[in-house]
Amino acid sequence: MVDDGERVPSPEETLRLIEEQQAATVRRFRGDPLFMYVPWGVAWLVGFTCFFLHYGLDGKPYAPISQNQALTVLMIFQLIAGSLCAYEITRMNIGVRGDTTAKGAMYGYAWFAGMVVMSVIAIRVSPMLPEAESGLLWAGISLLVVGVLYMTGGAIFLFWPMFFLGIGISAVNGLGVLLGPGWHALLTAVLLGFGQIVVGLWLRRRRCP
Repeated sequence: MVDDGERVPSPEETLRLIEEQQAATVRRFRGDPLFMYVPWGVAWLVGFTCFFLHYGLDGKPYAPISQNQALTVLMIFQLIAGSLCAYEITRMNIGVRGDTTAKGAMYGYAWFAGMVVMSVIAIRVSPMLPEAESGLLWAGISLLVVGVLYMTGGAIFLFWPMFFLGIGISAVNGLGVLLGPGWHALLTAVLLGFGQIVVGLWLRRRRCP
């Protein structure tokens, strides 16, 4: 007679346990959407709303906000978002060894390097441009970096929602740059700001057991 505490699990129970562990591992390496997506949505919603109020759709500002003030707000919020994202990527790799850890570490470094190089390029080139184009340069290349890194992360971790989100960011960014500073700010604030928050909350809900 086998004691209940020492009962050998059935094949069905073993398979279910393996599937649950695999699902938990996958969720861990895709990160918490509240850190990976929502902070960027908040940063873009706030920052690009300031840009929109400065530029307006027809070149007439809607509020007395200077470009430097709007840029400062955007960069501060993006710095916070990037820090939270990097924190989550680091947390994902705690206690893990092997190729997965290396992938996560390199991906985290790519975020840092991308943002630093983006800032260097914008600081060097923007003084040569008119005010509106200078702001568009900062906005366009920052979104370019984020969109490409999201697509890269989706490919690394085999996560299609992240990959498609990167495509969406790149598409809205490209369209906005073609339409001009005011439209770029509006489309980014509404479609990418609100959209990123909604996607992050939706993925967080799906992630919960």
